[in-house]
Amino acid sequence: MSRPMLLVFLLLILIITSQFEWKQQLVIDLDTSPSISQKQQHISKREEAVKEKIILSQEKNIQRLHELVRSLREQLLLCRGNKETANGTVSPLTGNAIDVERQKILED
Repeated sequence: MSRPMLLVFLLLILIITSQFEWKQQLVIDLDTSPSISQKQQHISKREEAVKEKIILSQEKNIQRLHELVRSLREQLLLCRGNKETANGTVSPLTGNAIDVERQKILED
C-alpha cells in the first residue's frame, strides 16, 4: 500500500511543479512583450529620425543645385552678352531675349 501512495504523492508533486513552471513562463512572456513593443517603438522612432535627416539633406542638396543652375544661367547670359558685344552683332531681338532670360533668373 505504501508503494501506490508513494506513486500518487510523486505524481501530485510532478503535477504541481509543472503547473508552477508553466505559470512562471506565462508571467515571463507577459512581462517581456511590453519591453519588446517598447524596443520596436524606439527602433521605429530612430528610423523616422534618420528618414527626416535624409530628407532634410536631400532638400539642402536640391537648394544648392537650384543655386548652381541660377549661377550658371547668369554666367551663360554674361558670356552671350560679352560675345555679342565683342562681335558687334547685337540685334534688338537678341538683346530682348537676354533681358527676358535675366528676368526669369531673377524671378527664380
